[in-house]
Amino acid sequence: MLARARTVAFDGIDARIVEAQCVLSPGLPAFHVVGLPDKAVSEARERVRAALSSLSIALPPRRITVNLSPADLPKEGSHFDLPIALTLLAALGIIPPEDLTQTVSLGELALDGALVAVVGALPAAMAAASEDCALICPAPCGAEAAWVGAAQVFAPATLSEAIRHFTGQTPLPRAQPGEIIDQAGVRDLRDVKGQERAKRALEIAAAGRHHMLMVGSPGSGKSMLAARMPGIMPPLSPTEALETSMIHSLAGLLDEGGISRVRPFREPHHTASVAAIVGGGRGAKPGEISLAHNGVLFLDEFPEFPRTVLETLRQPIETGEVVVARANAHTRYPCRFLLVAAANPCRCGYLSEPARACARAPQCGEEYLGRISGPLMDRFDLRIEVPPVAWSDLDLPATGESSVQIGERVAAARARQALRFADHAGVRVNAEAEGGLLDEIATPDTEGRALLARVADRFGLTARGYHRVLRVARTIADLDRSEPVRLPHVAEAVSFRLTVGADTPR
Repeated sequence: MLARARTVAFDGIDARIVEAQCVLSPGLPAFHVVGLPDKAVSEARERVRAALSSLSIALPPRRITVNLSPADLPKEGSHFDLPIALTLLAALGIIPPEDLTQTVSLGELALDGALVAVVGALPAAMAAASEDCALICPAPCGAEAAWVGAAQVFAPATLSEAIRHFTGQTPLPRAQPGEIIDQAGVRDLRDVKGQERAKRALEIAAAGRHHMLMVGSPGSGKSMLAARMPGIMPPLSPTEALETSMIHSLAGLLDEGGISRVRPFREPHHTASVAAIVGGGRGAKPGEISLAHNGVLFLDEFPEFPRTVLETLRQPIETGEVVVARANAHTRYPCRFLLVAAANPCRCGYLSEPARACARAPQCGEEYLGRISGPLMDRFDLRIEVPPVAWSDLDLPATGESSVQIGERVAAARARQALRFADHAGVRVNAEAEGGLLDEIATPDTEGRALLARVADRFGLTARGYHRVLRVARTIADLDRSEPVRLPHVAEAVSFRLTVGADTPR
């Protein structure tokens, strides 16, 4: 008798349906798992054997073969334990085999029969819903998977509970979605004293998802400003929350099934490798740029990152997705992130302070920031200098607007963009507009065009730089609740473009 059960194999954030087939045949007693399994899958037979033994279920003295189909698709991970155990139980006649064909299962088995949490429950629930199947997963993963309302999710704590569910002795209740994590841990921008121009740049960047570079001496508040970016960004929409959570599910970052509406904030260290930033390694896992999808990627000490790491950012910044190409896998991950980079003006950090600058100024600053290539620098829409704050100002009471007040303006600007791009698939914010669409929504008035033409001619703006100024000007107009893009909007956009970098006047 051939028994069948369904499970999944992961290809990026997509889960592909895999059929586990089990047959008992005459011959010497053996237990084989075939179908291109990795080491973790091959070891499943020992975990399954021990788990069944804990339930006083002995394997028959026959040849047991489990095939994971399609056989040419690599199978990785310990989540194949549960479907292998279920299909074996169906082959033994312990559970009804017909029920397994309408169920997708995944989970790791402990030696005592307990079900251990695995990554990827959310994408697995999506795959189950697309096949009109129910999902069986470990209890710790139930709240996460239950966010996909189109699929029935059952979350047993042990293999014994799963058996009683399939035999009808004790049917499991449907799992409920985990509670949404609130924004209690989000920091307030009002805590930052001074730096009004930097705060304005943060507001523009958050409103249109414009990439931003901050240059300033150590202790001027660059990291403090960046850490408060999520607090002024609108909460994730349901679609965005699901996209982001699917990536975090694969990385094992969802906390007890709770899906957060706060935008992710990732800040890898400058010693991170290419695989850590872009993705790769064993199983082509998502990197930091994908974990920051729909959120913020903060790269402190930007010039200290290896040149190869920085250059790999150029294409994902433009396309919003990354393809991790390896010899045995080509995996695609989304990565529409807001890049916020921070750098010292030179290696010693005090180039802008005459009393402390080194004797090699200004050459030391040119060499240090020169580690950022021109093409990469060209992709920053906003470039600002962050001057040090006088110690006497630190004793003054906090002034300025709170993150809530700024966030209301950002949310209103995002709402205008959502309405504007409702009929344009793949475009959500001004930073993604291009071609004829950009000309349609961001062409400035006569005075604004004249100013932009003079700036482009005087400072040699590239075509990319020219279009990025238009996008920023469109966002500033949205914050100003103005439909036309006027001269003040263009002037402010230009001022952020020419502060630091290749377009800076010498």
